[in-house]
Amino acid sequence: MIQLQKYSDALLEHLDATVTVKEPVQLYEPIKYILTLGGKRLRPLLTLMTADFFSSDFKKSMNAALAVELFHNFSLIHDDIMDDAPLRRGRMTVHEKWDLNTGILSGDAMLILAYQLFEDYEPQMFQQLAKLFSKTALEVCEGQQYDVDFETRDDVTIPEYIKMIEYKTAVLIGAAMQMGAIVAGASESCKENIYDFGKYLGIAFQLQDDYLDAFGNPETFGKQVGGDIIANKKTFLYLTALKNSSVSDAEILRNHFESTPENPSEKIEIVKQLFKQTGAAEATEKEIERYTEKAISVLNEIKISEDKKEELQDFAGWLMKRKV
Repeated sequence: MIQLQKYSDALLEHLDATVTVKEPVQLYEPIKYILTLGGKRLRPLLTLMTADFFSSDFKKSMNAALAVELFHNFSLIHDDIMDDAPLRRGRMTVHEKWDLNTGILSGDAMLILAYQLFEDYEPQMFQQLAKLFSKTALEVCEGQQYDVDFETRDDVTIPEYIKMIEYKTAVLIGAAMQMGAIVAGASESCKENIYDFGKYLGIAFQLQDDYLDAFGNPETFGKQVGGDIIANKKTFLYLTALKNSSVSDAEILRNHFESTPENPSEKIEIVKQLFKQTGAAEATEKEIERYTEKAISVLNEIKISEDKKEELQDFAGWLMKRKV
């Protein structure tokens, strides 16, 4: 298994030195708050790991990694506002701890700070990183808009949902890995293939996140279990359950996804039972496995040592079986 601790320690040290609370405190304190809540910090660690695997000093990719982490957390602040989510990583969300305006403005500042981190790279590398970052940031926004649109549509298809999570989640994981390859000076084919590895892994990651949202342990998951059900999100679980349901069960499912009860606990339990009865829960686990295998198959095209490929394969397997 990849030893991520050395990357994590170095990233935290760089984060503490780079992102500081200064005046106006009301702008910068929420930024420091969300960045120090913990979480997996998966994306920036993948940037550092990829640079390391392509035989570069991984610390050269530190600013790129931190830019990825800043952007990711910027998107989380705004997602939480849009979802009216009370918790993030088991703690109060920024807009709940402060207020909506502070959440919006601090999130905007994080995006600008992320772009500033590329300024230390030489011009050609800066151009590659900034171009990839801009493309990815726009795709994430497109994915978020698809997600919002789906809430008011009753004709969302499974392929549309996969495209949405590819844009909203997977492209940032692909970009995080490609940034590490860019800084390391990897070949064009290796940069493209490591991006695809990350993208497929990102789709599997989001499907697993959707699964854990319904069936995870609230003590380890770090978010409100059943949050997607409360928000009437048309996830892979929901769309597959709807597709596999009898007419009567489909009607029950639709009715619950049009309701907003004051106490949603009964709604959550009924929907979860339908997810199991219709085979949607099992189908989601199989889809997670399928995309993980697609990611692993790309490794054959990447020019790194066999032991590094094996570590990436082990990492993909671990990610597929995660509980948090």
